[in-house]
Amino acid sequence: MGSIRLDAVEKWFGNLQVIKGIDLEINDGEFVIFVGPSGCGKSTLLRMIAGLEETSRGKILLDENDVTDRVPSERGLSMVFQSYALYPHMSVRENVGFGLKTAGAPKSEIDEKVSHAAEILELDAYLDRKPKALSGGQRQRVAIGRAIVREPKGFLFDEPLSNLDAALRVQMRFEIAKLHDKLKTTMIYVTHDQVEAMTLADKIVVLKDGLIMQVGSPRELYEKPANLFVAQFIGSPKMNVMPCSANGKKFVLPEHGSAAHGLTGDTANLNQLGVRPEHITLGDKKGAHCSGIVEVAEYLGSDTFLYINAGALGTIVVRTNDVGAEIKGQEVYLHFNQDRLYFFGSDEQVIT
Repeated sequence: MGSIRLDAVEKWFGNLQVIKGIDLEINDGEFVIFVGPSGCGKSTLLRMIAGLEETSRGKILLDENDVTDRVPSERGLSMVFQSYALYPHMSVRENVGFGLKTAGAPKSEIDEKVSHAAEILELDAYLDRKPKALSGGQRQRVAIGRAIVREPKGFLFDEPLSNLDAALRVQMRFEIAKLHDKLKTTMIYVTHDQVEAMTLADKIVVLKDGLIMQVGSPRELYEKPANLFVAQFIGSPKMNVMPCSANGKKFVLPEHGSAAHGLTGDTANLNQLGVRPEHITLGDKKGAHCSGIVEVAEYLGSDTFLYINAGALGTIVVRTNDVGAEIKGQEVYLHFNQDRLYFFGSDEQVIT
């Protein structure tokens, strides 16, 4: 079992509050990712769960047992850091089993658990090598193996892939996803990379300034963001947001006029419209929501990202596979998918 519950958790450094009363439930076996910009408190929150940071107020419960004041070794959790922290003079076998050896485990048990971890992580062929003979991805797998042999109730990952190059990051995302499928163990993973969050998580916790902005599955956060911050943070390229007002049941874009749309809810404070790049198409002038000049065209093969100067609406990004880089400098007319629009009030909350 590895369920984790946070009840009104706070963290203060003197007079500075960095975690501001967080309530969160993590079910046994879930893969949960804390995501947010630098300084949002995600790593601090992870370290509080691990016991590496003191909890100023509130409770942390593991399997409904209060572990708020327990030291890390009594919580039954294993942490994998950004730094591999491997002993350079030890072999992979010795590094993986070191924690068990210092705990006084018998050699037979150490050998069995090290072999099991090596099999899971496909490290069998590297057990007698030193860390200097391994790639960055292999070293990170050794660090994960060191956590696996402890058979923890949960794994805590603190930006484990940030030291790897782009290709290795993709490979290790796949490896960590496979690991979770094999172990079925609770995992909490911290990253600032929303692509990692979208591809790995069962549940994403979006943080900003020590507060939870929204919790949900990747699809829920992408398709039903609760506020402007989540709408723009989740998705790559990020959601286009432009000034907007209401005219009855129509929305009005500055310099471009109004468009038919069945606005609902309280539109009195409507002031922004959001639309994702893939929900905009190029078309004729008639019926277009707005127009602009293509300033940059990024041809990526399967897709082209167009950066369009739309005057008072700012730069609008369009994701398309119908054109290439040759469209740069041309005027284009943009049509929004009216079933996939988001409206935000002056408080930056979604208007439903």
